[in-house]
Amino acid sequence: MDVSFILITLLIGAAATYFAGNKWASKVALLFSVAAFAVTLCTVNLLNNGENVNSVTRWIKNPMISISLVGDGLSLIMVLLTTSLTAIIILATLKNTFKNAKSFYALILFMAFAMVGTFLSADGFVYYIFWELSLIPIYFIALIWGGGEAEARKKDVIKFFIYTFAGSLFMLVAFIYLYQKTGSFTNGALVRVNLTDKEQFWIFLAFFLAYAIKIPIIPFHTWQANVYQKAPSAGTMLLSGIMLKMAIYSIIRWQLPLAPAPAKEYMHVLIILCVAGVIYGSILALKQQDLKKLLAYSSLAHVGLIAAGAYTLTLDGLRGAVLQMIAHGFVVVGLFYAAEIIIRRYNTTEISEMGGIRIQTPRFTSMFMILVLASVALPATFNFIGEFELLYSLAQTNIWIAVLGGTTIILGAFYMLRMFQQVMLGEQNAKPFADVTFGEGFVFVTIIGILLFFGLYPKPIIDFITPALENTLNLINR
Repeated sequence: MDVSFILITLLIGAAATYFAGNKWASKVALLFSVAAFAVTLCTVNLLNNGENVNSVTRWIKNPMISISLVGDGLSLIMVLLTTSLTAIIILATLKNTFKNAKSFYALILFMAFAMVGTFLSADGFVYYIFWELSLIPIYFIALIWGGGEAEARKKDVIKFFIYTFAGSLFMLVAFIYLYQKTGSFTNGALVRVNLTDKEQFWIFLAFFLAYAIKIPIIPFHTWQANVYQKAPSAGTMLLSGIMLKMAIYSIIRWQLPLAPAPAKEYMHVLIILCVAGVIYGSILALKQQDLKKLLAYSSLAHVGLIAAGAYTLTLDGLRGAVLQMIAHGFVVVGLFYAAEIIIRRYNTTEISEMGGIRIQTPRFTSMFMILVLASVALPATFNFIGEFELLYSLAQTNIWIAVLGGTTIILGAFYMLRMFQQVMLGEQNAKPFADVTFGEGFVFVTIIGILLFFGLYPKPIIDFITPALENTLNLINR
């Protein structure tokens, strides 16, 4: 068994879900998402046992392009995140009713297929294809099944599509230029090419534009909040939980090893830009009265810190970025799922129209509170591990930048706890709030269990990802 079986499972699952019809689509999608997660676990076990799980298939002779899929600690941990969250997201939507459900769930699995392909690809051209393929399903998911006024939603989704597609074209140009220098698109060949500092600068900039839009880093963030707000909850969870991680992963896998010179020269500029996003996102979150927009800007602040850690070019920074990507993926999916439950029961996204939920459902209140505390990196939660490593890496670079980056904890605690107080506490709301069902509770318990377990015992993940990150750091410092 090699990593290609994960892709095959998801692709067959997408087709089977579509042809299963609307009645069975959600069940078939859940079955194949769980199967993909199981195949990923088997692949991880094989890698831990020292077996080769890579897959290389010659595709096009001229230009020389191969479907080269590489499974190491870095790529497979992101695939684990993708397949596990895909199953959780599908499970979270089982009680929802979607028009043309077969297409909706098929698009989710196809999007997971494209994102997994992005994480596994070691051929630049194939990587680019998967990168762009992941954009198509989320475009239709947000456009067709999103909320709000149709024309406004169409405008925001098209803006998102054009932004991300245009940014990716710069990356494609960079790959073509590198191919002309090496005669190959493979990652191994590209990192060995000798480039002048000027060439590295333009390569670095081309990749930066693609990744800064996808993450997003300010000032390329203007698409994010509106799309998060208008997309259906499943789409928002896919975007925030997995899709933006493609860009941060790609910084580590592609951008830094290919163009290390400008990364070192402009390190402080890049870090300050990312930390500015932390502060900016936090300030905007403080001003929000829309629950989904508040969580969107909160996510902007957190991913800014993750990107800053990656650009420190230290092992602690790279490891902290990967750990926080995983932790953030689970906690943000949990938070958006909690928001979806509240919005579905109250039929509003306005925080001012909520409140008093704790009196009606203490169980949901407790689970939501744990997720809120995890999002502000409370010790003993998974988020604390990643955030500590990120801040430590920033302190190695500049102590004052670390202090500024730490505002994500202070400001995050303020606006998240204030949001919790306004939404959950206070006098009993006149609107009834039904308690969480068994299925809803199972989703929350799963996410919370992962956040607490790896918050107390992160060693398995740290041991799994560190060798790959050390190899990346060696390439950067070559």
